[in-house]
Amino acid sequence: MKLIPGQLTLAQLADIAAGRAALELADWSAVDRSAAMVAAAAAGDAPVYGVNTGFGKLASTRIAKDQLAQLQLNLIRSHAVGVGAPMSPEVMRLMLATKAGSLARGFSGVRREVVQSLLDAFNAGFIPYVPCQGSVGASGDLAPLAHMTLALMGEGEALVDGKRMPARDELARLELQPLTLAAKEGLALINGTQASTALALHALLRFEGLFATALASGAMTLDAARGSDGPFDARIHEVRGQPGQIEVAAVYRAMATGSEIRQSHREGDERVQDPYCLRCQPQVMGACLDQARHAAQVLVREANAVTDNPLVFDDVMVSGGNFHAEPVAFAADNLALAIAEVGAIAERRIAMLIDPGISRLPPFLTADAGLHSGFMIAHVTAAALASENKSLAHPASVDSLPTSANQEDHVSMATFAARRLHAMIDNTAHIVAIEMLAAAQGIDFLRPLQSSAPVEALHQRLRADCASSPADHYLAPDIERAAALVQAGVLKASHAPSFGG
Repeated sequence: MKLIPGQLTLAQLADIAAGRAALELADWSAVDRSAAMVAAAAAGDAPVYGVNTGFGKLASTRIAKDQLAQLQLNLIRSHAVGVGAPMSPEVMRLMLATKAGSLARGFSGVRREVVQSLLDAFNAGFIPYVPCQGSVGASGDLAPLAHMTLALMGEGEALVDGKRMPARDELARLELQPLTLAAKEGLALINGTQASTALALHALLRFEGLFATALASGAMTLDAARGSDGPFDARIHEVRGQPGQIEVAAVYRAMATGSEIRQSHREGDERVQDPYCLRCQPQVMGACLDQARHAAQVLVREANAVTDNPLVFDDVMVSGGNFHAEPVAFAADNLALAIAEVGAIAERRIAMLIDPGISRLPPFLTADAGLHSGFMIAHVTAAALASENKSLAHPASVDSLPTSANQEDHVSMATFAARRLHAMIDNTAHIVAIEMLAAAQGIDFLRPLQSSAPVEALHQRLRADCASSPADHYLAPDIERAAALVQAGVLKASHAPSFGG
């Protein structure tokens, strides 16, 4: 893949995260031009932040010319203070690629060797070991990016087959040369929002498949509960005009077409209106789609952005604050709301299915209720996960703690805002998996009637891994197998809308 700085698309970022791309930069002129300016500043006598001064509260401290390389090395060593579990390989690939793309735009003053080191590491499959906690999302994602840089220098650690290994050994195995830093380069590498952006982008990419699967589980539940397809009439959604709602309603209509179950209850159905968890699916899921698309726009912009400090322009270096990750924090917080709501309405559909007064199915979806408990406690698990998501959905961006002796006195907390999305996605995937199992069981009770072709295909795929359960059995393994199918994206609704369009 040709890396065109500032022009990465969501589809390309998905390929980067999955390791389906090799990156190369064709035009080095902007990099060389800005590097020459920094070299001139380092050779001069005027104070330039990050080149010949200390950092943060120590910005007024001048550094001697013969100590400028040591200054950058010390910066990386002192800032590599993260804790917690390591970033996933997908997140690290995004961090390496977006940092390379940002530096390659030619406003950071690094030599081409720095950008090439990032590209070589990415292309070779080198995964730095980067703890996921320790950034407040302003002054850049300092600690995570410092760990990444330290690994490129051969002093940190690498992640190899899930294990921590000395980075120098892994660099040698991959025939990569350790990176040596010149003036400003350490600062350019760790200033920036690439860690929080990579975490949020990976969550967005994961959520896209989960969202499509939740559309499918909702459609399956609609038929299992013998719900009406009237609320999905295109005219209802056109007069409101919300684009996500319109698209989602179309998916539900397509999923319902041709169902014998639907035809069987068009006449003589005494229920005038379905519960909201069935009837309002386009309104809820459509709003989630619109939120996700807005987040995608913000995050793709950020993935292409120059977010370090100071920046090198034609004839001057200017200090600013592009490292403040507030856009990422807001995007992640909005994604959290969408992820939580997808799980919340799915949990309500499970509760509806096990209630015979609403679903008109056997109590708790079991053939002999009382002797058997059926899906009674599977729903409790879904409720626990949905409740946990509500706590996790509290906005991280409203919090701030001053750091660096009050020099950095307002921060975004974007890194946690993005990191917590992954736990929420895992929770919601399990909720949707439980719904799929419950809806499939409901459809089993309606045999010999057939659902629509798309729903029957989903039912058949689910049953290949999870047998019907009219009587009690050990259900947890079924939930895990179904959750694995959800996470793998093999139970998605056909023609589900994308987040990038």
